[in-house]
Amino acid sequence: MSEANPNGCEVRELDIVIVGAGIAGCYMLYKSRELRLEAQVFEAGDGVGGTWYWNRYPGARCDIESMEYSYQFDKELQQEWEWTERYASQPEILAYINHVADRHDLRKDIQFETRVTSAHFDEGDARWTVETDRGDRVRACFVVMATGCLSSANTPDFPGLHDFAGETYHTGRWPHEGVDFTGKRVGVIGTGSSGIQSIPIIAKQAEHLTVFQRTPNYSVPAHNGPLDPEVQKRVKADYDGLRDRNREVPFGAFADVEGAEESALEASPEERDGHYERWWENGGLTFLVSYGDLMFDPAANITAAEFAQRKIREVVKDPAVAELLVPDQTIGCKRLCADTGYFEAYNRPNVSLVDVRKAPIQEITPEGLLTSDAEFELDAIVFATGFDAMTGALLSIDIRGRDGVSLAEAWSEGPRCYLGLQSAGFPNLFTITGPGSPSVLSNMIPSIEQHVEWIADCIAYLRANGKSQIEATVEAQNDWIDHVNEVADMTLYRGCNSWYLGANVPGKPQVFMPYIGVPAYLAKCNEVVANGYEGFATR
Repeated sequence: MSEANPNGCEVRELDIVIVGAGIAGCYMLYKSRELRLEAQVFEAGDGVGGTWYWNRYPGARCDIESMEYSYQFDKELQQEWEWTERYASQPEILAYINHVADRHDLRKDIQFETRVTSAHFDEGDARWTVETDRGDRVRACFVVMATGCLSSANTPDFPGLHDFAGETYHTGRWPHEGVDFTGKRVGVIGTGSSGIQSIPIIAKQAEHLTVFQRTPNYSVPAHNGPLDPEVQKRVKADYDGLRDRNREVPFGAFADVEGAEESALEASPEERDGHYERWWENGGLTFLVSYGDLMFDPAANITAAEFAQRKIREVVKDPAVAELLVPDQTIGCKRLCADTGYFEAYNRPNVSLVDVRKAPIQEITPEGLLTSDAEFELDAIVFATGFDAMTGALLSIDIRGRDGVSLAEAWSEGPRCYLGLQSAGFPNLFTITGPGSPSVLSNMIPSIEQHVEWIADCIAYLRANGKSQIEATVEAQNDWIDHVNEVADMTLYRGCNSWYLGANVPGKPQVFMPYIGVPAYLAKCNEVVANGYEGFATR
């Protein structure tokens, strides 16, 4: 159904608008079809994939093992798809998402190269009006924001940035055709996950690579390699069992390699080091579950941090460079990274490290970059500066709910969300893996699937009961935010300024955004439904 708007453009009437065609948006479309909803997906890129569409920088790959970082809703696909590596690379994950889109014929309901600019709620008929940068204007009962937690690239506004005569790139907006740095003087700004993954590869190409580091990060070796066919066979023989076990562990992953429950402090130093060594050699983020109290007890955490610090000093040959790379904060309070040859890259003669905590970047010049004590001539600059995580993509859209209140106003002191699914004052607007849900502190695809299925079940419930609206109550939202913070306060995650709090974006309110603990979260979501959508008002 459609009508003309005042500008003469057609206004389409839909049941549901989905913003984003990544892993979340594609599955939300699939579930919408199951409910026989007339759905439209708007996607800014020219293809599906979301995070894995945009992040094509050298070395980009997942830090959750391939067999666990995958959809589970399509049981046949689970058995048929053959992953090639322990940790899948960006091209392989993108190929997988494209395969899913083709398998379920999703593209016919996705409008690509279209960015949603606004979504306004009309209280008169309880419908959302959604507009795009291509002039589309549609109205729908439900809007689902599948915009991703790590999709809004954060580029520091350095003076002189636009005067630089060379090439600039952001790891989160990498050219699809790739970049060849052969023979070039390259600067990489940032040593978070994207920097840690890309630096070893850029170092092999560039004539010289200068890394500008503000805060050193912990990274464990991934020990990536071809996926053992026997491992794949064993997992597929009991895939449902693995998924069930993962729902019972805090991160929603690693269930079959879950670490010891005892305290790191109960072991002797020799026993502890041997234990850490085995986990280090196993590789990957499971190092953080090697003892049960590493993210709860500062004294226990120090033992793991000191072990990781010794590893850096053993690998990096120049003691002065090694000390610059050794973090001085809690291990794990910032996103732990998994790398392939990151610290070894600093042993190359064509790689140098600059500490911008000691000598901050002053400006970008036409010839390169100026810090407070030196100038660096560069042909290319790579911004590995991460994202405006969890809220950036949402707040870049003009979203207005009841009484015309914008989401930016409602979240002016930090995101306010019930279960990461809805915000009070914004009826029928859902966020997938929004603030207040496990999201980035969990295996993202199962968390996405759980949210999509919860939303789909909620819409089905409304229709079955003659309801047209659902909205989080202020009281439930406030109680949930208090609970999210209480749980965070029991851990060491607040122990440093991280993007979990928004500390990487100047001026952003610092609020701990993800919920810690998958099993407790799932239990709460199920309890809410069992109690007739407790904490939500329906009309």
